[in-house]
Amino acid sequence: MRFADIVDRVTRGIGRVSAWLVLAAALLSAGNALMRKVFAVSSNAMLEAQWYLVGISVMLGAAWVLQDNAHIRIELLSSRFSAQLRRRIEILGHLLMLLPFAGLMLWLCWPYFARSFAQNETSINTGGLLVWPMRGVIAAGFLLLCLQSLATLVRLLNGGAAPAPTDQNDLPPE
Repeated sequence: MRFADIVDRVTRGIGRVSAWLVLAAALLSAGNALMRKVFAVSSNAMLEAQWYLVGISVMLGAAWVLQDNAHIRIELLSSRFSAQLRRRIEILGHLLMLLPFAGLMLWLCWPYFARSFAQNETSINTGGLLVWPMRGVIAAGFLLLCLQSLATLVRLLNGGAAPAPTDQNDLPPE
């Protein structure tokens, strides 16, 4: 449980920071548009920075979404299942789907990051940014997702409750 607590704290901290990057990307986008329209000035680096900020928020925020149980579920059937069955399905989902997928993605993207880092790869666009940091963020995102999945499994295997079905009263009005 100590492992799960540490991973949860790290995931939550990184997730909260990554959520603010969406605001930074929006502000940078507005600034870029203003510079382009008012001063006829454009920067490939600033455009790439927008993409990087959104990419970082997605890759590093995914584990927080998992931890907070905010990912999309199809609850048409699971809402009729017992808590014990939902817990078993959750365990199987982590073991058979999420961990293998995130682990495979980490294994596949690591060589691209290592090569990019060794070559100090930069964007093909004139004035663009370094590429290797984003390749590293992709690897870090999948590593964090693997760790959060393991932390969730630890909690589920130690008797933690499976996610409860969404209460229909919590849904926004149609």
